[in-house]
Amino acid sequence: MTNRLLYGSAVFLAAFLLFLVEPIAAKQLLPAFGGSAAVWLTCLVFFQTALLAGYAYAHWLARPSRQRERLALYIALLLCAALSALVWSFRQGSFRYTSSHPFAVIFLALLLSIGLPFLLLASTSPLLQAWLARLEPDRIPYRLFALSNLASLLALALYPTLIEPHLTLRLQRILWSCGFVCFVTLAATIASSKRDKAAGPIPNDGGIEDALPASLRSKCLWLLLPMVASMQLCAVTSYLTANIAAIPLLWILPLAAYLITLIVAFEYARFVPRPVLTRLLAVMLAGLAYMLAKADVSLPVAIGIAFFLIEMFLACLYCHVEAYALRPRATRDLTVFYLMFAAGGAIGSFLIGIASPLIFSSNYDVAISFFATALVAVLVVWPASWSERALWSAGAAMLLYVLVLLHAAYQRDTMFSIRNFYASLRVKQAYDRNQHWIRTLSNGTIQHGTQIFSPALMKTPTTYYAEDSGVGLALRYCCGDRARNVGIVGLGAGTIAAYGRTEDRMRFYEINPAVEPIAQHLFTYLRDSPAQISFVDGDARASLAQEPAEHFDILVIDAFTGDAIPLHLLTTQAMAIYRRHLAPGGVLAFHISNQHVDLGPAIYLLAQAAGMQARTVHSLADDPRGEFNATWVLVTNNDAFLTLPAIADHSHQTEPRAGLRVWTDDYSSLLALLH
Repeated sequence: MTNRLLYGSAVFLAAFLLFLVEPIAAKQLLPAFGGSAAVWLTCLVFFQTALLAGYAYAHWLARPSRQRERLALYIALLLCAALSALVWSFRQGSFRYTSSHPFAVIFLALLLSIGLPFLLLASTSPLLQAWLARLEPDRIPYRLFALSNLASLLALALYPTLIEPHLTLRLQRILWSCGFVCFVTLAATIASSKRDKAAGPIPNDGGIEDALPASLRSKCLWLLLPMVASMQLCAVTSYLTANIAAIPLLWILPLAAYLITLIVAFEYARFVPRPVLTRLLAVMLAGLAYMLAKADVSLPVAIGIAFFLIEMFLACLYCHVEAYALRPRATRDLTVFYLMFAAGGAIGSFLIGIASPLIFSSNYDVAISFFATALVAVLVVWPASWSERALWSAGAAMLLYVLVLLHAAYQRDTMFSIRNFYASLRVKQAYDRNQHWIRTLSNGTIQHGTQIFSPALMKTPTTYYAEDSGVGLALRYCCGDRARNVGIVGLGAGTIAAYGRTEDRMRFYEINPAVEPIAQHLFTYLRDSPAQISFVDGDARASLAQEPAEHFDILVIDAFTGDAIPLHLLTTQAMAIYRRHLAPGGVLAFHISNQHVDLGPAIYLLAQAAGMQARTVHSLADDPRGEFNATWVLVTNNDAFLTLPAIADHSHQTEPRAGLRVWTDDYSSLLALLH
């Protein structure tokens, strides 16, 4: 009982710290990559890969030969990892990068900062299960794996709700490192105790070692089943945030569902009716495959999220229950099982998170993961019956056909599409009700600009940039008839260039290298503008920090309409950079149109801290002119500008919110601002 409590405590603490460090480490990297949603997905690939490395290390360490030397190395690495964690926690400054290969840079940054601690935390669950199975040879303690996933789920729930809203990033790192030191103490105690016993003969594991070794088919499925589950997790997370709803923190729901399936599979699998689960999964795959084929159909938010989460839950539960059913009965195969399990997870996340964006110009991730699920199901049920084989073979054929239909749907009305680290961009062209051509630049369901190709409206700003919008009013009334100097963070289709006049100067900052060629060649706002236009590649804040003062009359911050809100653009340090670039009496125009987050109170606090005033401007949609509902916040210390009738009559005081703290580079949380 003492062994189980000690081992269980170590496994629980390791898994809790493992999942807690993931959002902390990822959040540190977000500013360097413009807050891109792909940062989290790339971090997820790293974590899966590091988990595989940890399981491989556990497999090597659990081998019975030369145990004293292996345990001595393990204890030494624990101490090195503790030192590494303490150095990371107290390190000053934020991460910067200048490479054109963000995937590699993120991997390197995570490896250098949390690589060794993560490796040892990842190795804990399979390693201690193997050790405990030799101490208590009557059975293999698979319950510890369920316990580790319960701890992971707890960390996942606590971070956005309790830890992030109340603790600075530096304090999070320090407290995490203290927790890691506690883990090191616990793990070193277990290893030292085992090392003292390693000099004696290796105990006989008894009955469980008499079990037959796992078959080749079982070992293949140990890899393929978790691979498909990982593909489902990555693909559904990406699809939900890009195509269903751009809701911050939405990635938590698929990851929580994934962890719950692991807990159920390894602790309560006997209560899962596998034939019923198989048929439910087949029905969900068929239904969602039909919806996928209708690529341009938009689902209601709640229905879309619920359907895809249920499908992902059923698919992951199916994969994990089947993997558990094929689990090894002998201790000698235990670490191999977990090694293959982790390898499958790493391969699945790599295929969706890295390979797919490099191979495909459009997002086929969900359809590919559905097809892979059906193929693996064919392998699982093959020994069962002809009816099961026929069901899943037909399902696989149908899902392959859906892939073909999806490709055709993406090509329909599409002039151009491209996918890279930052986004999956698509330019569509279609007739409107007045038989005018309309071109639209979108990323998932988020529209980043439209242009109406009619003589009367071709040079008219549309979407969120109409003449009565906040940015439209600011551009019209900031400077009278003199030439204006305007900075714009976020290019999109280049719509704001429509306001350019002769001798005006407009400087666009854009982090995605694919956007500028699209705006230059597929839309005409930039070409038709008489203003002097220039472009700066890379993250806007980093670029502005390096440039001499530009003396902008207006600095437009237009980067908050997507699913990954770049919070590093809304901190006191960012405001100091913006103010340095503003001309006397200049205006900051923040675009905050968003269905799910109200950024107005956060900007109010930033303005207050900077000694400036904030006014909110709401403008209404006008469908014939292609104008959307838009919300902008204008921040300035220019009283004369704010008292102009055109500004005063169309704006109102931005309201504060009780309990909200001003954001800094070391503290930010969206939770209080969610609708």
